Amino acid sequence: MSNKTVVIHQPDFLPYLGFFHRLLSANEFIVLDHVRMSKRGWVHRDKIKTSNGEKWLTIPIKDISANNIIREAEIDYNSHFDKMLNHISANYVEALYYDEIFPALESIFSKKYQMLVDLNMALIDKLLEWFDIHTNITFSSSYRVTSRKSKMNVDLVTAVKGSVYLSGQGAKDYHEQEPFDQSNITVIWQEFNHPDYPQLHGRFIPFLSSIDLLFNCGVKRSRDVIRGC
Repeated sequence: MSNKTVVIHQPDFLPYLGFFHRLLSANEFIVLDHVRMSKRGWVHRDKIKTSNGEKWLTIPIKDISANNIIREAEIDYNSHFDKMLNHISANYVEALYYDEIFPALESIFSKKYQMLVDLNMALIDKLLEWFDIHTNITFSSSYRVTSRKSKMNVDLVTAVKGSVYLSGQGAKDYHEQEPFDQSNITVIWQEFNHPDYPQLHGRFIPFLSSIDLLFNCGVKRSRDVIRGC
C-alpha cells in the first residue's frame, strides 16, 4: 500500500474554506456521489453574506427526497435557479474582486447542467484552480463498494491504494476506528482554524461559502489565507 493520503467527501455546493483546506494535504479526493443526499445537507446549498447577515443559497432539486442518490439528483430550472446568480451578484458587486471572480461563476452557471453533481464539480474544479490546489479526483460511484459508514470509507481508501485517511472533525461523532485498524489505515484529523479576513456588510461571519473570501480578497491573497489556516 502506497503512502497516499485520501479525503472522502460529498460534492458540496460552493463549499466552505475547510473543505479546500483539507484537500491541500490530500493525494486523492474521492467524491462521495453514490450515497443518499440530505435535505439539510450541503450538497445543494451553502451560505453567503448579505447586508442582512448570512443567507442560504439553495439549488432547487427535482423531487428531492431522502431516497435521492447524489449522482442522480437533477436541477429544477423551473424554480428559482436564475435568481440565485442574481443574489450572488447583488451582494458582492461592491466587493474589491467582484470583476475577477463573478464572470467565471456566471459562465459555469450559464451552462445549465442537468445533474447537480456536474454543476457542483465544475464549481469545485474552478475553486481548486483559484486556490492552486492539485489533487487527483475520482468518484465513489466508480468503485464497487457496497459497505456503509466507516467500513465504506475503509473500502474506498483501499480501492485507491491509500494508507492514510484524512477526516474532518465533524466525523468524530460517528467514526468507528476498528475497521481502519484492521486494514492498517492511519486516520488523521484535520486541524482547521477559520481565518479572519476583510468582509463586506459589517462584523465578520465565518464558515460561509469560499466565494466570500475570493470576492473580498482576490485569488492571490486567498491562496495565502487558506494555507495559513
